[in-house]
Amino acid sequence: MSEETPSQNDTATIPLGKILKCFSGAFMAGTIAWLAYRLTAAIAATFAAKPVLSDNPAVVNIASAVRTLVVGMVALGAGVFGIAGLGLFLLGLQLAFQRMTQKPVG
Repeated sequence: MSEETPSQNDTATIPLGKILKCFSGAFMAGTIAWLAYRLTAAIAATFAAKPVLSDNPAVVNIASAVRTLVVGMVALGAGVFGIAGLGLFLLGLQLAFQRMTQKPVG
C-alpha cells in the first residue's frame, strides 16, 4: 500500500462561492443587527414614554428590572449579530486576498 503525499503544486484555489457566502452572510447578519438596533431604540422610547404609575416601591423596582432586561436582551442580540457580521465580512476579505495573491498551479 502506497500512501500519496500531497505536494505543494496540488493546492486548490479558494472557490469563489465560499467568498460570496461570507459576504452574503455578513450582509444578512448586519441587516439583522441593524433591525435589532432599531427595535432596541423603539422599545426604549416606548418604555420612556410610558412610566410605571404605582406607589408601591416593589412594583416600581420589578418593572424597572423587567424593562432593563428586555432592552438589554435585544441590545445583546444586536451586538452578537453585528460582531458576527463583521467577522464574516473580514473573513471574506481575507479569503479574497488569499485568492488574489495565490500563485497559479502548474
